[in-house]
Amino acid sequence: MFDEMMSGKGDLPRDPYKNLSSWLSEQDHRQLLQKSAVAEKIFRRIGITFNVYGNKDEQERLIPFDIIPRIILEEEWRRLEKGIIQRVTAINAFLSDVYNKQEIVKAGIIPSELINNNRAFLPQMCGFKPPGNIYTHVVGIDIVRTAEHDFFVLEDNARVPSGVSYMIENRATMQHMFPELFANHKVKPIRDYPKQLFDCLTKSASRLSTNPTIAILTPGIHNSAYYEHSFLADEMGVELIQGSDLELENGKMIIRTTAGTQTVDVIYRRVDDAFLDPLSFNPDSVLGSPGIFDAYRDGQIMIANAPGAGIADDKAIYSYIPEIINFYLGEKAILKNIPTWRCSEKSNLSYVVENLSDLVVKEVHGSGGYGMLIGPTASAREIASFKRKLLSNPDNYVAQPTLSLSTVPILTKAGLAPRHVDLRPFVLVSPDGIKVTAGGLTRVALKKGSLVVNSSQGGGTKDTWVLET
Repeated sequence: MFDEMMSGKGDLPRDPYKNLSSWLSEQDHRQLLQKSAVAEKIFRRIGITFNVYGNKDEQERLIPFDIIPRIILEEEWRRLEKGIIQRVTAINAFLSDVYNKQEIVKAGIIPSELINNNRAFLPQMCGFKPPGNIYTHVVGIDIVRTAEHDFFVLEDNARVPSGVSYMIENRATMQHMFPELFANHKVKPIRDYPKQLFDCLTKSASRLSTNPTIAILTPGIHNSAYYEHSFLADEMGVELIQGSDLELENGKMIIRTTAGTQTVDVIYRRVDDAFLDPLSFNPDSVLGSPGIFDAYRDGQIMIANAPGAGIADDKAIYSYIPEIINFYLGEKAILKNIPTWRCSEKSNLSYVVENLSDLVVKEVHGSGGYGMLIGPTASAREIASFKRKLLSNPDNYVAQPTLSLSTVPILTKAGLAPRHVDLRPFVLVSPDGIKVTAGGLTRVALKKGSLVVNSSQGGGTKDTWVLET
């Protein structure tokens, strides 16, 4: 297991952590715990909460925040950034292709049924290219690090990735409580993300307007990421709207306000595809707006991310990303995938069934840590139950080896203790190119030995520092 702070050679800190380790050695542990409690109060006062779907008490929860930062050297970050840009470029090319000529299918690289029979594939998007041919304006790439110190991509999030508000608030809280740390470390800034998002959306919609009106479409206050929706609307100075606030008039989408009506040019949607437009998708949806997809197809409005981009999130498609990069870019993937067995394939299914106790098995459309089996920590009863689900619908699952994820220390009552982490860098795509925010959101499994970092499963977050050299 790779500890990102300690080198393993006489318990000496690795280079990125030398200054932090020295500072920690001078701190009173009780005062650090008090600082941690202050951070919790700050988050509660600001209202940084989330809802857990299916939670019986339906109470909003704070995402636990750990005050020990995760640190990455600039040279490590440059390689990550290069690999992320390559990956996102290929994903956008893949989406453009599968909704138009499907050359990758014709070339025999990806089976037709894996795309055309995929529930995330939207036939309504076929033959249509969004403004600038950009399908994924905002992407979150989940990264893990292993015992060999290598970075691997765990997942791609091309629909409506969340967590950027926590990234920004984590940094603001750390700067407020520990200004001396930032005086002693050259940490790359992240505060400009809302402005960069606004500029990304504005430039992507330049064909519609030189000064486009932007709005964020939210499912409403009961959505688990509602805090983020309102946070970004405030930071960008744009309207936060629900589907009922929109109306189709003369082919354009308008907002009705107390001051009158206003045409909307760009919708940064935080509503899933199925609920975006009841006339084109789920007819029972009350979260979207009737006619918005027709306005989009007619070029009257830009939607970010494009409907149908979620097929790139599919974990079976994920297993083809190295081939996708090679097909569209003619390059070898810079960042590795985790080896993945597609259970839809008979030989793979046999292997997975025989080795369930050693594997991690996930739903191809799953998220939030739900619907998965972590074989090494599951009971015999849980494995037997999951095996029945797997055999009843093998196309719905992929399996991966259980990796020895890297650890970063967290603050506990007993002192510092290692916990497993992942990283979600955030990516913005516009006609000017691709930008990766320096750092991203580090998610941490707060339970000892746990590999599940999702907040819905008891995980927390950390501030992520990329050090300038």
